[in-house]
Amino acid sequence: MARNQEEHHLLSTEIVNRGMESSSGSMTFSPPYPCLCSSSVPRSAVLAGKSYGGSFWDSTARYDLATVLAFFGVFVFTLSVYFMSRPRSIYLLNFACYRPHDNLKVSKEEIIEQARKSGKFDEASLQFQKRILESSGIGDETYLPKAIMSGENCSTMKEGRAEASMVMFGALDELFEKTRVRPKDVGVLVVNCSIFNPTPSLSAMIINHYKMRGNILSFNLGGMGCSAGIIALDLARDMLQANPNNYAVVVSTEMVGYNWYPGKERSMLIPNCFFRMGCSALLLSNRRPDYRRAKYRLEHIVRTHKGADDRSFRCVYQEEDEQRFKGIRVSKDLMEIGGDALKTNITTLGPLVLPFSEQLLFFATLVWRHFLFGGGGGGHGSSAGSQPSNSKPYIPDYKLAFEHFCVHAASKQVLDELQRNLELSDKNMEASRTTLHRFGNTSSSSIWYELAYLEAKQRVKRGDRIWQLSFGSGFKCNSAVWRSLRSITKPPTNNNPWL
Repeated sequence: MARNQEEHHLLSTEIVNRGMESSSGSMTFSPPYPCLCSSSVPRSAVLAGKSYGGSFWDSTARYDLATVLAFFGVFVFTLSVYFMSRPRSIYLLNFACYRPHDNLKVSKEEIIEQARKSGKFDEASLQFQKRILESSGIGDETYLPKAIMSGENCSTMKEGRAEASMVMFGALDELFEKTRVRPKDVGVLVVNCSIFNPTPSLSAMIINHYKMRGNILSFNLGGMGCSAGIIALDLARDMLQANPNNYAVVVSTEMVGYNWYPGKERSMLIPNCFFRMGCSALLLSNRRPDYRRAKYRLEHIVRTHKGADDRSFRCVYQEEDEQRFKGIRVSKDLMEIGGDALKTNITTLGPLVLPFSEQLLFFATLVWRHFLFGGGGGGHGSSAGSQPSNSKPYIPDYKLAFEHFCVHAASKQVLDELQRNLELSDKNMEASRTTLHRFGNTSSSSIWYELAYLEAKQRVKRGDRIWQLSFGSGFKCNSAVWRSLRSITKPPTNNNPWL
């Protein structure tokens, strides 16, 4: 055993000594036997190993690059689909409200005097109209067509077309001048007029007058009452969503002379006392670059229709009286029906615009009232499924959701009820009351005269929210919500009806 260890030691010493060579004072080690990393391994095997390692790393790099490119492609595609499928923002570039010539101004006394001269009304009908006018909230500078004040038959197609041409072309001329947009650039046209619906339509009259392009998408809405302006706006929005990079024009008006009632039915004389000449024209765009020059962005539209109920359906109804005179009959239930429609509309609108704290308070009050007064069963007195007469439902504070209110200027009584029910201030209702006093009930265009009033007063600031609320036959209640994109700081120009 010791001998074997000694031989192993000597052999190791010899191997080391043979491997040590002195060359120019430097020591090198040269193994005397073939090592695994040199001659004992074939060169082809070494090259194969190198080739295998290189191809492995190359394939791995190619695999990683393909994965990154595939992920990036899916990401871009998903992002593109999201932006393309997202509803486009609808911008209001500008709007115009027609102000008739001063020679069409009439006072309340002049209306009664002309009605007396016409010989169409008895004394009782004249006194009734006088009382309505005195309490209407309408001033002495509203506008009526010449045909009414001349005593002629104004319910003719000729007079209707003449009035339509005056108000519509007047508003559109002003709109195209303000926006510097050519009529041929407009891709969508929506016109609403409830009573006067000739053939060719009012939209065709506009296309012919301004020589608009042949592929324009035109619509003419009739019979939809004073709330049709927001309905027309909703239709224009849908058309712009389906047709990118386009302009849309919305015209809202009503022909007063064509529906002037010459009979003696009191419920049909009411529209004579309130409706006056007027027209509004809007230019909408879905082009993203127009954001920089737009005034407002459309946020929400909420529409309510109570036509399934017979009372609601007939509360504002066009028909003939016993003498076969055509007119619009206004029901005594109008205020009640309008309040019910408003309640439904704001219940839908509230969650879209009210702050969360206000919604939570409303919900908590609703639950509390349900458990406190809603217990059914066989109780007695006011505690069994009934509630005290002085128990009033909680009304959310819509002043927290909007800075400005444009409520349809139907009549003083309607505005009083709305202000009381919604707990609005006199300043909130100022635009509506002033519009009623200065222009009367201009039907579906009244909410735009009110917004023009707010602009003329320079009250609209960047970021402000505007609530437009309108009512109409059917019975309908519609809301539109706008957000101001810039402050209106310039004083009114010649094109503002409030100058």
